[in-house]
Amino acid sequence: MAKVITIVNQKGGVGKTTTSVNLAAALAVLEKKTLLIDFDPQGNASSGVGIDKEKVELQSYDALIGRVPMTDCILPTDTKNLFCVPGNIDLTGAEIELVHEFAREHKLKEAFQPILNDWDYILIDCPPSLGLLTVNAMTASTDVIVPIQCEYYALEGVSQLLTTIRLIQKNLNPGLGIMGILLTMYDKRVNLSMQVAKEVHRYFKEKVFRSVIPRNIKLTEAPSFGKPIFLYDIRSPGALSYLNLANEVVERSV
Repeated sequence: MAKVITIVNQKGGVGKTTTSVNLAAALAVLEKKTLLIDFDPQGNASSGVGIDKEKVELQSYDALIGRVPMTDCILPTDTKNLFCVPGNIDLTGAEIELVHEFAREHKLKEAFQPILNDWDYILIDCPPSLGLLTVNAMTASTDVIVPIQCEYYALEGVSQLLTTIRLIQKNLNPGLGIMGILLTMYDKRVNLSMQVAKEVHRYFKEKVFRSVIPRNIKLTEAPSFGKPIFLYDIRSPGALSYLNLANEVVERSV
């Protein structure tokens, strides 16, 4: 069965979508059959793998509300072994539509059931909030990865996120695990980056991935070309760091 991993942090600008797109692509490079679910109404993960979110006929919203099977929403990408279920602004209505639904937190999990044996990894890019979409994602997942940026206020809101994860473990998904904490936007030339990294290691200990994602211009440029870093500049430090992360994810998946 697939490892289902939610990339989650209710703070914006922490490298969540960058990580979702490039970790998915890196796993595909390692010849793991990988499905990227864009579960953010902004649809940036879809754009990041070259899908025009405005032109898709079916997307994650349609599978979430049970309009169509998840398989009908899956699109290929230019990266071998990487497929995507796109998302767009329609997802904003899902939270309202599901409010009165029975077992509303389990809708995505139900949509995943028929496809779990078809994939090695399913990665979910969530909106920057702890609303019903994110709760659905974590309820459907085996693990979460939490990106934390190496900047001021890095740990702000993390305790709230951990409380939400514990509540989901207790009430909705006892098998949910924290696969790891990922340091992003790291700049070794800046003292603050080193201080934040030290603080995160002190707080989370062995849960912190050895791989660190550097602040890298190629990583920021790649989405505007609709490409993961491996199709944009495979020799960049960003590409190497995500490949290292993918190897760690495989290692931690055993």
